[in-house]
Amino acid sequence: MPELPEVETIATGVHRRLRGDTILSVWFSCYRELFKTPSDEMAAALSGRRIRRVRRVGKHIVFDLDPGAASMPASRGAVHPPASLQWIVHLGMSGRLLVAHPKVPQPPHTHAVLHLASARELRFVDPRRFGRLALAAGDFEGPGTEPLSISQADFVALFRSRKLSIKAALLNQSLLHGVGNIYADESLFRARIRPARPAGRLTREQLGGLRVALRAVLQAAIRAGGSSVSDYVDADGSQGFFQMQHCVYGRAGEPCRICGTPIRRIVLAGRGTHFCPHCQE
Repeated sequence: MPELPEVETIATGVHRRLRGDTILSVWFSCYRELFKTPSDEMAAALSGRRIRRVRRVGKHIVFDLDPGAASMPASRGAVHPPASLQWIVHLGMSGRLLVAHPKVPQPPHTHAVLHLASARELRFVDPRRFGRLALAAGDFEGPGTEPLSISQADFVALFRSRKLSIKAALLNQSLLHGVGNIYADESLFRARIRPARPAGRLTREQLGGLRVALRAVLQAAIRAGGSSVSDYVDADGSQGFFQMQHCVYGRAGEPCRICGTPIRRIVLAGRGTHFCPHCQE
């Protein structure tokens, strides 16, 4: 599943390419489970809207949409355009957003196409169909706290009373949104904390170090365009490179980059978990 760095990379790429563009029309596939808002309602609401901004909130991509010229009602006196709107995209396990020319063949499993005034298309592709598309009228905030901006005091308070393992706590999207399996493992390695340690038993200093490590790992992954360990690509269809910097994730049996001890893999909170038994305490 794309995690915070991958979603950030996609959102930034789509924003850079489509900011200010207008949605002329929309096509959706017939698979109803993709749509948290009915597809016909979404298509009607999106058509004629101008893309003001594309940004990440947790693992969601948020399109901030303004009324376009085509949707401005003609009337006497003052004109009151429709309220601003948000289109929310969750990529699920295998979702992708691709900006393409209409002449480029659509990939299999394309479930949404936005036809744009710039003569381009925005395509939502999702082979496994775990992604979700929805409309929001308010300011979408996501389920948890943003890990790149949380203060140290708030980070410590978030985990101090938790009985579950620190790995499970990091994956809990209602606490921190956007952190997934890859970056939880990599951050715990950098902070020298074993994934199975109960979150509530970590000291203030350990939690402070974990916050610093988590932010550093996420920022490095964003700079590298994310981790392409499965089918993740950015808005241009290009892969990320942070997988080349992984210290533990996906390296079971390989030597630790610091001490040479073989990396171990266990199942924790239902997820494959990687750590160094020597470096992490």
